[in-house]
Amino acid sequence: MNKSILRKTAIVIVLFSLLFSGDLFAETDIKLAIVPFSFDAGQPDNQLDTKIPTKIPLMISKNLELEGITVIFSKIQPDIQTDINQWTFSQFRKHGIELGVDYILTGSVFMAGDSVSIDSNLVNIYKEDSSFPLYADADTLENLFSAVSKISKEIIGEIYHKKIITDIVVTGNKRVETDAIMRIIDSRAGDIIKPDKISKDLRKIYEMGYFDNVVVKKQSLDNGVKLVFELTEKPTVRKLKFKDNTVYEDEELADSVDTKTGSILNIHKLNSDVNRMRLMYTEKNYQNCSVSYEIVPLEHSQADIVFIFNEGKQIKVEKITFEGNNYFSDKKIKKAMETSEKGFFSFFTSSGDLNETEVQNDVIRIESLYKNNGFIDTKVSDPVIDVGEKSISIYFKIEEGMQYKIKTIDIAGDLIVAKEELLEDIQSKETQLYNRETIRKDILTISDYYANKGFANANINPLVDKDDQEKMMSVTFSIDKGEPVFFNRINISGNLKTRDKVIRREIKIIEQDLYSKENIQKSFKNLNRLNYFDEIDVKPVKTVDENKMDLDVRVVEKETGTFSIGGGVSSTEGGFLSGSIQERNLFGKGQTLKIGVQLSEESVLYDISFFEPYIMDTAVSGGVQLYKEDKEYDYYDKEALGMTLKLGYRLFDYTTIGINYNIEDFEITEVQVADTNMTPGSFLTSSIKPFLQYDSRDDFFLPTEGSKHKLSIEYAGEFLGGDIDYTKYLVETGIFFPLFWKFTGALHAEAGYLDDRTSDDIDIDFTKFYLGGMNSVRGFDKFDINASQAGEKDRGGEKYLQFNAEVTFPLTEKYKVAVVFFYDRGDVYRTSEDFDLGDQFSSFGTGMRWNSPIGPLRVEYAWVIDGKNVKNSGDGQFEFSVGASF
Repeated sequence: MNKSILRKTAIVIVLFSLLFSGDLFAETDIKLAIVPFSFDAGQPDNQLDTKIPTKIPLMISKNLELEGITVIFSKIQPDIQTDINQWTFSQFRKHGIELGVDYILTGSVFMAGDSVSIDSNLVNIYKEDSSFPLYADADTLENLFSAVSKISKEIIGEIYHKKIITDIVVTGNKRVETDAIMRIIDSRAGDIIKPDKISKDLRKIYEMGYFDNVVVKKQSLDNGVKLVFELTEKPTVRKLKFKDNTVYEDEELADSVDTKTGSILNIHKLNSDVNRMRLMYTEKNYQNCSVSYEIVPLEHSQADIVFIFNEGKQIKVEKITFEGNNYFSDKKIKKAMETSEKGFFSFFTSSGDLNETEVQNDVIRIESLYKNNGFIDTKVSDPVIDVGEKSISIYFKIEEGMQYKIKTIDIAGDLIVAKEELLEDIQSKETQLYNRETIRKDILTISDYYANKGFANANINPLVDKDDQEKMMSVTFSIDKGEPVFFNRINISGNLKTRDKVIRREIKIIEQDLYSKENIQKSFKNLNRLNYFDEIDVKPVKTVDENKMDLDVRVVEKETGTFSIGGGVSSTEGGFLSGSIQERNLFGKGQTLKIGVQLSEESVLYDISFFEPYIMDTAVSGGVQLYKEDKEYDYYDKEALGMTLKLGYRLFDYTTIGINYNIEDFEITEVQVADTNMTPGSFLTSSIKPFLQYDSRDDFFLPTEGSKHKLSIEYAGEFLGGDIDYTKYLVETGIFFPLFWKFTGALHAEAGYLDDRTSDDIDIDFTKFYLGGMNSVRGFDKFDINASQAGEKDRGGEKYLQFNAEVTFPLTEKYKVAVVFFYDRGDVYRTSEDFDLGDQFSSFGTGMRWNSPIGPLRVEYAWVIDGKNVKNSGDGQFEFSVGASF
């Protein structure tokens, strides 16, 4: 039964196939026979010439087969071939039926030198008097392919009744060259006309953007079809005009649009310009502004564009309302939003401004407020913005949901340390309100911990179990540490001057060592502290080995050499003239060389110094400074010639131990004995100063984090060859920390003690302590704060104590310009006096700092709080200097 059904089904399929096969394959089941071409070349020049008659039919057959024509090569006898041109239609028909073909192609090839002519004839064996002559020639053998292609296309056109494109004409184009149009279309003279190709050509001409209309017309000719592309060019913009605009000037609007005078008129670009100008108005709170345009046609395919404005009135957000908020008040929610209601000072603040993008972002901000306070299911609807004629109102609908607390916190998975240690580091704690932002921070904390242990691909997934009845959340941080990751190679780029080793020695990464995110951050910090680069990018990059990462270090160098000359008035030196040449990255080796001179009303200073941070590429640093200074103090003059040798060793990150040696030959003259105890004469000071310093500031001029601590003991003694004998102890500490937004706080303190062992007949007041001036207690002159008492001559103190507190805010981070607010406090004491923290000089003030090309500039003004017997409270003093702060 089943076999019978299958058999009948097969028969039906075969019958249908036979029935429709003629129609299905009528277009492609065409057969053509090529009779061997005759050849006439007189005396052939070479063997290649004799092969041409056989090559041409092969080339024709390949072209025809690409169009679905089956080609058969006839093998008639040579004597028949000689008389084939005399055949009648019945002879062609008989031969074609024998071969089973529909068409027969005959031909002859004639050669004269390098030129070739092909004369052929196509015969339809089913139609008498259907002989179709074909002819093509080539002036050289290189052009033979084109001649064969011409004949092949004519055969295909005749068989399939297709037309050949005999000519292509472009009309209507005035500004655009015809050659430019012809280059982009695919249709060519001699091609068979194809509608799909013409459609593509039409689209390509439109896409040039120069035409409003493109029409293709076909003109039938005896030997084919002539294509005519009739074009209508778009006008050019002669002038842009703006009508009824008062908020913006014509020039501002013209600069904002893409349509320009002389450009081709583009409707899409005009619509984009309208939207852009309307956005400009909404940014100034003209929410009801409308912009339209009018095209004014002119002669010579030109047009004027007139933008017409209906500006409306300036309106602001005056009302923000909420529905469904029970836990948080309207005021609390509004504080979390960027969009605000119009306030009293809205005429110079942004309060009440409508930015629809920010309003959409406010939805996320409101949800974050709730989800960071236990409401994990809170939903906030899209805002409804009602723009009226006089004001704007915004409405939010809130579904608070239930509030949840944290029941338990656990850490599971791949632990590389006791979970108690990780739990101690994270911020989320049991019984606290569930806080989504805190959870995210905890994920980063755990990820950073694992990344610093080499597991850069660690995956931390917070698993949350919600108990709706108790309104509690159980949080488990699931850790998949993955495989340990190692650093592969360090790739440095962008350093045109700075040598690789100068950069590489600041990088805390070791190739083939375990991955460490902390060391990447330290590397960036170290490079930034060099102050050699405008841009620094330090990032790990994956390699083909998933367990290895390269470290790409890309820098953009800044100018490190400066030549400066200038002058002015200093609060401590009076009028001055200065000049210097400094290179902070000498020959790209990281060395510093400086030559400077400063002339002022009270001093002359010549200074030359050199510093090498890594002697022989080791952790040892060293430098030398030579100087000559002539200085007029208030009650005496000092002329000095000296040299300082510096040697240091980096113990750890940011920690240096070192020793300085100073020798100075100086002379004290012009002593006013009535006012000072200074001893006139010539003296020699020879001293050593060992020191220990820790400095982790991220920037030496405008730090935002880190600290600096320094302890030094300077010993000057006769056994070192000097006349002066003393020991000076100095201690300094300072910390820098972010406050909020871009504000940075700084606390600084320093103290000193002098043990004077010089003989009584020599007074060394110049080594004693004075306070006042830019780097100590501002608002006082350099020697205002001293240890002299009423009626005594001015003298310095043997010990001092100083405090400074600052808040800085960067005006521009790129150029390192910042505003500073400060509070200073300190005093100087004799050996016999005790420190009195409650009775000290103090001041407060503000200023500006700029890391200028000629050096760090500081301009500050201080008001005295407590001036004791030196200044009155409220006295002010302006100060400025060139140099880094404490």
